[in-house]
Amino acid sequence: MTDRAAAPGLAAVRAPAAGRWLAWAGHVTPWVIAIIVFFTAGGYLSLGTNALIMILFAMSLDLALGYAGIVTLGQAAFFGIGAYAAGILAVNVTADPTAGLVFGTVVAALFGLFTGALILHTRGVTLLMMTLAILTLLFEVANQAGSLTGGDDGLHGIRMDRVLGLFRFDLWGKTAYLYTLVVLFGWFLVAWRVVRSPFGRSLDGIRQNPKRMRAIGTPVWWRLLAVYSLSAAMAGTAGALSAQTTQFVGLNTLGVFLSGIVAVMLVLGGTRRIYGAFVGAVIYVVVQDYASKINPYYWMFIVGAMLIAVVLFLESGLMSLVDAARQRIERALGGPGAR
Repeated sequence: MTDRAAAPGLAAVRAPAAGRWLAWAGHVTPWVIAIIVFFTAGGYLSLGTNALIMILFAMSLDLALGYAGIVTLGQAAFFGIGAYAAGILAVNVTADPTAGLVFGTVVAALFGLFTGALILHTRGVTLLMMTLAILTLLFEVANQAGSLTGGDDGLHGIRMDRVLGLFRFDLWGKTAYLYTLVVLFGWFLVAWRVVRSPFGRSLDGIRQNPKRMRAIGTPVWWRLLAVYSLSAAMAGTAGALSAQTTQFVGLNTLGVFLSGIVAVMLVLGGTRRIYGAFVGAVIYVVVQDYASKINPYYWMFIVGAMLIAVVLFLESGLMSLVDAARQRIERALGGPGAR
């Protein structure tokens, strides 16, 4: 056999291996970057912690909105409930971080289960307005219950014990960063497994055509309720992390503005893409910090211009640039992208 005849067969063998290595490199890269940030960020480590929390928050919205098609403007309700639950527990009962994290997650999940059972029989604009109404009601409840939540002044006096009894929350934010990173990684594995399971595939079908999914016997309402509760739990964890790492909870955690911010992050990164939350949240947090230092009054103009540019030129968000780069590499290697 000549070298020319053997070349196509050799390329066919190498292409799948190259594709697998490329996929693994894509999975590992975000976590390697996160570890590098820990050692190099210095005084910006608190900004990195905030970015990790926003990644988790955006991922929670992607589960509900991106994968299941649940249109919502009330995702901040679960974030705020998780934050207040963890904060109130720390102030009045125990300052154990793990207990606060679990408590905030469970309370948010139960609230998601309760409200989801009430509103998920609706669709479209009606559902959107219902989620907004729930968020507004929660905001007013937190504002009026000043003796418990601190009202306008926010919830102060939150203290944190050592994580697992070993690691103290330090002034440099190293423990907070690693603690948040570990929790994010755990939730990432859960989300990754869910969206690639038969349950996740059925959610995609429900998003595209719920009537057809009902016709083939899929319990549409129950599956929407399950993913909505899971999304609420994830957002509650993000809120609890925010309360524990900043040791403060304000009414802004239950604001419509926060729901809008997380939606912007998701659009920037790309919906129905787990890593879209990573890209969108990090870009938003970094641009916001940099732009607000340049001009503290007009930073939203810069973010808005960036959002418009992404929507106009990158239909699938910034992750489409990652897809284009991957296809270019695969084409160079003679893999699937070459077809």
